[in-house]
Amino acid sequence: MTEPPVEVNTVLVPVDGSDESVRAIEYAVGIAEQYEADVHALYVLGEEMSRAIETGTVEEDDVIDETESFIESARAVADDAGVALGNSIAYGFSTQRKLQHPGSAVLDCAEEIDADFLVIPREPLSGEPGEVLEKAAEYVLLYASQPVLSV
Repeated sequence: MTEPPVEVNTVLVPVDGSDESVRAIEYAVGIAEQYEADVHALYVLGEEMSRAIETGTVEEDDVIDETESFIESARAVADDAGVALGNSIAYGFSTQRKLQHPGSAVLDCAEEIDADFLVIPREPLSGEPGEVLEKAAEYVLLYASQPVLSV
């Protein structure tokens, strides 16, 4: 058996709880399965939710509880394929940091976890207000140093 042309140990998949995120998880797990790699799901919080947490309108613990249900369904997909799945949460926007953007949050995480491959959902621009990854996809495609699959 020949070695694959690219070595992949960690696949990063940013998600936001949307249907497109579910599809991206499936692709990320498929890639990880082929390369015997792990998947890291980064749940990116949208502008409304980020502001609500920063202003204290919503408790951060409540948001964590809500995102866990999505991550658990992602973990089930990964478990079915025998792929390890880690996860984290990031603010896609910030009232404190002017340069905070969903795309920069994704690339910061990719660097932090030493991701070798990224799978990012490409969502329609007419998406729901809570869906933030359409703002990140183009940025990530332009600036990522890793291979990127946009689904």
